[in-house]
This record gives sequence, C-alpha cells and structure tokens, in this order.
Amino acid sequence: MSENPDEERLEELRQQRMEELKEQQQGGGEAAEAQQQAAQQAEQQKQALLRQYLSDGARRRLNSVRMSKPDLAEQVEQQIVALGRSGRIQDQLDEEQMKSLLRELKPESKSFDIQRR
Repeated sequence: MSENPDEERLEELRQQRMEELKEQQQGGGEAAEAQQQAAQQAEQQKQALLRQYLSDGARRRLNSVRMSKPDLAEQVEQQIVALGRSGRIQDQLDEEQMKSLLRELKPESKSFDIQRR
C-alpha cells in the first residue's frame, strides 16, 4: 500500500459523501411523490364538490369555458368550492347561475386604440 493515510481518509470521506447524496436523492423522490399524491387527492376532492354543487348544464358550461379560458375556469371552480364549503350554496347551481357567476368573474376586456398618423 503505497497510499498515505491522508489519501485513504480522503477517499473514505468521498465515499461517505456520495452515499449521503444518494440517500438525499431517494428521500427527495419520496417527498415529491407524497406531494404529488396530496395534489391528486385535493383535485379529487375538488371534483367531488363540483359534482355535488353543479347541475349537468352548469358542468357542461364550465367545461366549455375550460376549453377556451382555463384560467377563468380554475378561478370559477375555486369560487364554487369556497362557496360550497362555507355553506352559501344550498342547492345545485344551474346553467343560468353559472352564466351569472362567469360574468362576475370574467376579467375586464382590454381595448386597444390604434391611431394612424
């Protein structure tokens, strides 16, 4: 063994550090997986509440909005879930109520005036 003790100790420390990094990566994967499962569970709960609070017509209208404006649809879903959890929705929302909710949450339209010189 021609290596000196300092080099052996250095190699040993490198190996320990590599093992620690591998363990951290595996632990990080588990945390990400747990986070993903929690997000899926939250999404399932949200969908269950939407089925409970929306009639078939209102659900179809919301799905139509989702195709063209996903951000607005997400905002409407959050509003409906919040209203349902607070007990402010007694019956299912029908299509007309969904239309009025969409009108309320719809962002102001932006207009552009182009002037030619």
